[in-house]
Formats: sequence, structure tokens, C-alpha cells
Amino acid sequence: MEIYIIIGVVAVLGIFVIATYNGFVKLRNAVEEAFSTMDVYLKKRYDLIPNLVETVKGYAAHEAGTLEKVVEARKMASSATTIEGKIAGENMLSGALKSLFAVAEAYPDLKANTNFLDLQQQLQKTEDDIANARKYYNAVVKEFNTKIEVFPSNLLAGLFRFGRKPLFEVADEGERERVEVKFS
Repeated sequence: MEIYIIIGVVAVLGIFVIATYNGFVKLRNAVEEAFSTMDVYLKKRYDLIPNLVETVKGYAAHEAGTLEKVVEARKMASSATTIEGKIAGENMLSGALKSLFAVAEAYPDLKANTNFLDLQQQLQKTEDDIANARKYYNAVVKEFNTKIEVFPSNLLAGLFRFGRKPLFEVADEGERERVEVKFS
């Protein structure tokens, strides 16, 4: 009788270990898939930026510093090899793009240019897609990180070397501040 109890306990533990491990693998794959989806939209944005910069160059030749920052930020973000590097590069690129659009506001001819407007609309749609992909990525990462930290699966996470994944967060504290709108 005792042997059956021992076999039963071992079987339950075995099933628990297998189910937990498989859950970690499924979540890790979901995190990778979510990041890859976001990466597709980021690549699309990288492809749009040179066209946008060239269009702005024609109208705002003396704004070279802003244009160089956008190009440099694009290069840094697209060449990042780690998730942390990609997050830092993307935050830098978002700030540079805001500067580029601020420059564009000073040039009425540029704002009326159909090529610029089309590129701006494509970029805005891509930014919306990126925002949605970031939300999905962060949701999957949250689920993965939670499973790593809760008992008893945290014991197996350490045993099988499953580690936390970084969330895609806003790095620039200025972006979190309240925007003041004034009508004159």
C-alpha cells in the first residue's frame, strides 16, 4: 500500500513539473512572438524615416542637427541586439521624431506637401501599431514574469533558468509629465 502512495506522490510531482515547465516554455515563446510582432512594425518605421528625413531636408536645410539626431537614433535603434538595447533605442528615436515634427510645424510649405503628409500619416499609423504591439508584449511579459515569481512555480523557474523579461517602458521622465494646453 505504501508503494502506491509513493508512486502516486511521485506521479503528481512529475505531472506538476512537466506542466509548469511547459507553461514556462509557452509563455517564453509568446514573449518572443510578441517582440517579433513589434519588431516588424519597428522595421516598417525604420523604413519610413529616411523618406521623411529627405522630404524635410528639402524644406528645412538649416535644421541639419535635428535631422542628424533622427538618423542617428534610427541607426541606434535598428542595430540594437538585445531587448534592453532595442527599448533604449526606441525611446531615443521617439524623442527624435517628436523634434522632427516640431521642426515641420515651422514650415507651412512642408506641412502642405502631399508627400510629407502621406509619410506623416503612414508613420502615425505605424506608431499606433507599435503602441498596440507594445501593449501586447507588455501583457505577455507581465504574465511570464508573474509566473516566474509566484510560489511554487518560482522554484522551478530558478531550476530551469527562466529569468525575468524586461517591459517596454517609457524611459524619458518628461514624457510622463502632464501636457499643458493653452488657447490664446
